[in-house]
Amino acid sequence: MTVIIQKATANTPAPGVPFFTPEQSPPSGTALPKDGVQIPTVFTPLQLRSLTLPNRFVVSPMCMYSADDGHLTDFHLVHIGQFALHGAGLTIVEATSVTPNGRITPEDSGIWSDSHIAPLKRIVDLVHSQGHKIGIQLGHAGRKASVLAPWFAKERGHSQIATPEQGGWEDNVWGASAIPFSPASPHPKEMTVEQIESFIQSFADAAVRAVKAGFDTIEIHGAHGYLLSSFLSPISNQRTDTYGGSFANRTRLLLSVIRAVRAVIPAAMPLLLRVSATEWMEHTGQPSWDVAQTLELARLLPDLGVDMLDVSSGGNNADQQIPSPITAPTYQIDIAGRIRDALRKDGKQQLLIGAVGMITSAELAKSIVQEDGTVEATPEKGHELVEVDGENGQKALADLVLMGRQFLREPEFVLRTAHQLGVEVQWPLQYQRGNWHRGQKI
Repeated sequence: MTVIIQKATANTPAPGVPFFTPEQSPPSGTALPKDGVQIPTVFTPLQLRSLTLPNRFVVSPMCMYSADDGHLTDFHLVHIGQFALHGAGLTIVEATSVTPNGRITPEDSGIWSDSHIAPLKRIVDLVHSQGHKIGIQLGHAGRKASVLAPWFAKERGHSQIATPEQGGWEDNVWGASAIPFSPASPHPKEMTVEQIESFIQSFADAAVRAVKAGFDTIEIHGAHGYLLSSFLSPISNQRTDTYGGSFANRTRLLLSVIRAVRAVIPAAMPLLLRVSATEWMEHTGQPSWDVAQTLELARLLPDLGVDMLDVSSGGNNADQQIPSPITAPTYQIDIAGRIRDALRKDGKQQLLIGAVGMITSAELAKSIVQEDGTVEATPEKGHELVEVDGENGQKALADLVLMGRQFLREPEFVLRTAHQLGVEVQWPLQYQRGNWHRGQKI
């Protein structure tokens, strides 16, 4: 009797990672074409220099206040890995300080030492094993440094100062000027020119470490009242030297950091920048950082090698007056749209725009990036599809959508959005038997 042995089909290992896991090809969250169905823009690929994202969903940097002397841990491996596993095209690691005194809390992520590279690379390898991309946000907390984790505060924005006994450094907090963020915040020291020059070099050194760790992209944190953001505002920056006063002087540090980072990272690596488009202080009648100045800054960025502007707002003053998210939930997204439209009219469409803030539904995520035309999906029997018909002449407000809290609530937000929009997407190989049935309400 002849015995026929059927050769088993072996799992193809994911390339370029130091452990075995099946190759995800295509990666989860990739739209699978279906005859007669137009794929919404949010599920189409996006190119950033050499980086190709399978969709437009980005996990926004989210501080976890859980690092060990700046070193990320197994917690971060699981926390960040879940987003790549569930289809996020790009995940950005939380604000990571380029100097020890640039952490918000003693438990913040850091990259001021070579010892930080290995735990970061472990996370990078996991995300790459899923076929997805990962970035890191580099920053410095400035005058908002040396506080305790927010769950120790009675109200957000009124965190308690971390004393030396609690690992803090309230006597070594830096600011553009010696102006505290709020009465409950540490009193910063105005940075000297020598400290500023050293800081720029620290940023460049951190970018080199990020490249060594294998990150696909770097985002410079110039928002939310942290150090670079505080230099932009005439409220928090009252210097009389070349780093204060005029628009050119107040943007000098940020532009110097951009140049320093661009000079040490590969030409093929995209560079991102997050800014607060306005500090919401117009009600004071005094000069403040606003959308007009953000647009002026944005026009400079393409020539400096910045590829995407991540448009946030606020965070630089405790007296800010932000629109109600109940009556104006898209207040921040609308600003991103204004900036994008103005840049395109100026012929600077190569600078992509990211929108962030209050993006909690499939329909909103879709509409933000949907360019001209009508998107249709084929409803399945019993399936409550989200309305996705675009208006004639609709213009996208952004090129990518960045979400933080919604991914904390729903790590599978990308897969859930696809199901609600009627878009068939790839699931992780190991999870495919858990896919929702066609027509299933979720």
